[in-house]
Amino acid sequence: MTVRNSRGRSGSGVTIEDVARVAGVSRQTVSNALNAPHRVREETLKRVTAVIEGLGYQPDQSARSLKTGLRYTIGYLAPDDDPFNPNPVMGGFLTALCDAAAAVGYRVLLFRPQSAVSDPRKAFDDLIAARQVDGFVLSDVLLDDPRVDHLSELGFPFVAFGQTGPGRPQDWVDADNAQGMYDVAALLAARGHRRVGYIGSSTGVPWMSNRYKGFRRGAGQFGLEVATVFEPSESGEFREELTAAVRGLLQSAERPSALVAAADLLALAAYDAVRGEGLSVGVDIAVVGFNDLPLCGLLSPRLTSVRMPLRSIASELMARLLAQVQSGEPAGAGSLLPPEIIIRDSI
Repeated sequence: MTVRNSRGRSGSGVTIEDVARVAGVSRQTVSNALNAPHRVREETLKRVTAVIEGLGYQPDQSARSLKTGLRYTIGYLAPDDDPFNPNPVMGGFLTALCDAAAAVGYRVLLFRPQSAVSDPRKAFDDLIAARQVDGFVLSDVLLDDPRVDHLSELGFPFVAFGQTGPGRPQDWVDADNAQGMYDVAALLAARGHRRVGYIGSSTGVPWMSNRYKGFRRGAGQFGLEVATVFEPSESGEFREELTAAVRGLLQSAERPSALVAAADLLALAAYDAVRGEGLSVGVDIAVVGFNDLPLCGLLSPRLTSVRMPLRSIASELMARLLAQVQSGEPAGAGSLLPPEIIIRDSI
């Protein structure tokens, strides 16, 4: 198809009318595909998207913003992290969030409070006052999170990766950490294990607590005996101390045949302890972790771990946020998505 440049055309020289004609839909359907894809049937959305890509149509963002009052940008407060030892889980979530936003015509604006400022409220306020974002996505959410309270008081659209707690807006999406660990208990029981060591976290964050509760529930249902050790809460040498504690489990008269770690990094202590006792991971002692970090495939033997559905979480968060932006009302209920056990050589 030959397309001439004319007034009202996008930077590519292709108009929204061109897209509608080639896709065999109305101009409004193309507009919905760009601005409110949840209103368009999946088959139609795929067809319109293919035509947009094929013709190279580029919507005029400034015109869209003037017409709708939206900025087609969401704000994401980057979590606290060490640039030299970054958190792979949250890095993976950021990638998934950017992809989910791009799929519905949005961009992600990363921001942090000014240096030496621990209270993020002003950073939120500045973006809202400047009308730079249509809403926010929060992560690493705690049950008494001040960010949730602040945005709730302002009445500004936001969604949360993580449960917000009772009495607070429930527009959140989270991995079902308890179910993931329940499934680990079921898997180990099915493989004939009866005594299991659980390596937990002393941080008290809700996702770690839910993992422990889920495993204890599964252990009770499937007849597993559980001995638990927790990482030291305040120690620069936690791995050495934790390894010693796990070795104590392995030296007991009723040695566990499997070790379950609440996080992959805690599973490193299990590997150290098993080898320190002259045993082999995956042969004498099964080991399971949680998060499925890249290190799982680098360990020898490779670590079985629970993988969170980060892409599904990000996609649902974006859908919830757009619905909230358009309606002005939160969904009123959270959503737990099931994780997946990635089985490797360690069990």
